[in-house]
Amino acid sequence: MNAEVAIIKTAAETALAQAFSQARWRLPGDGAIAAQRAAAFDVFAKTGLPHRRIEEWKYTDLRALMREAKPLAAPPDAAAKARAKTAGALLGDVETRRLVFVDGAFVAELSDIAALEPGLSVGSLADALSNGDPTLNSHLGKLAPASDAAVALNTALMGDGAVIRIAAGATIERPIHLLFVASAMPAATFVRSLVVVEKGARAMLIESHEGPAGSDYQVNAALEIFVGDEAHVDHVKIIGEGSDALHVSTLAAAIGARARFNAFTFTTGGAVVRNQLFLKFDGEDTLAGIRGATLIKGRQHADTTLVADHVAQRCQSREMFKTVLDGEAHGVFQGRIIVRPHAQKTDAKMMTRALLLSERAEADNKPELEIFADDVQCGHGATAGALDDELKFYLMARGIPQPEAEALLIRAFLGEAIEGIEHAGLREALMDAVVAWLEAR
Repeated sequence: MNAEVAIIKTAAETALAQAFSQARWRLPGDGAIAAQRAAAFDVFAKTGLPHRRIEEWKYTDLRALMREAKPLAAPPDAAAKARAKTAGALLGDVETRRLVFVDGAFVAELSDIAALEPGLSVGSLADALSNGDPTLNSHLGKLAPASDAAVALNTALMGDGAVIRIAAGATIERPIHLLFVASAMPAATFVRSLVVVEKGARAMLIESHEGPAGSDYQVNAALEIFVGDEAHVDHVKIIGEGSDALHVSTLAAAIGARARFNAFTFTTGGAVVRNQLFLKFDGEDTLAGIRGATLIKGRQHADTTLVADHVAQRCQSREMFKTVLDGEAHGVFQGRIIVRPHAQKTDAKMMTRALLLSERAEADNKPELEIFADDVQCGHGATAGALDDELKFYLMARGIPQPEAEALLIRAFLGEAIEGIEHAGLREALMDAVVAWLEAR
């Protein structure tokens, strides 16, 4: 006799099921898109919110951290749009082409969509879903891992986002800035963006997320980037969410032959942040630099999970992530480099370092290698520790007060990762953000 096992749903999982049931008929897209949504939610319904028994989520038990699921965000009102006009201040004087989303919805009147450069096409995902854009059939959902619970939930409930196409050989001089702004309402947004960069094109994409302190809103964001052969793409993500926000995001990229791809993640905000990257090296002779800097304090929790999948031969990747933790903050880094059997002459190196400013802070670093080829150069390393007392004493002995001496060392520690950003103005803006965080510490 076989006993039936009943799966106990948490309050958040039950609320998410109700939200999908109520919203599925009014979400944009029908036919194949509706079927894709239903299949994705079936994946989530079977697995539920990820928890510590799932190895990839061992250090970020979302089932325990996400006590409730907020209702889906309503379309932004005039007041929310007005507040969003001042968003994106962290970038300072960096000139960008802004695409603004408020509570997950594209706001054309706040966006810079006029006089597009030759070869550049931008639009709203909601419009593309409603109009049956053929680009979605061949690209949407092809990169993000469908078995991942966060991705499945995003696919089921995706409402809006950006659809960007860059034609072969085009060079987009101004960075394209996807600015996602949350209003004061405690709601949930599910944003999905798609970027297709064709052969030989070049562009820089900035993705930033921000919102007010004191509002426990929730964000589930996903971005898929197709990098064509010989293209050059830079992606910089800035997570400056409100102090009580929950932020889960996914970047999935497929990189063609002889391409260059750089990704940088800068995290300072949010109560709970999970930032996952899935990178696939599809073409040979590709160069990639994957870096990140995280500064958290209090009881913040920030998790960076990376999978770099080397499928083609003679590719080079460098991964470097720096984390600074104060108070009772918890930092997590999980990085895995996979080298497939045919990916000979792969050159991949990964390093993660955590700087603990408090005895109560915690850092979990877990770099991994899975190598199935024999002619490769791969390595990884991980360190965690406090500020170097000798270096601090050296600075203080030359008349620098202790707080300033510590700040100089922290800036130097993070600078090694930030200096990898090619855009000089953006490098300076992020270093200014580091200084502001240190002053507020």
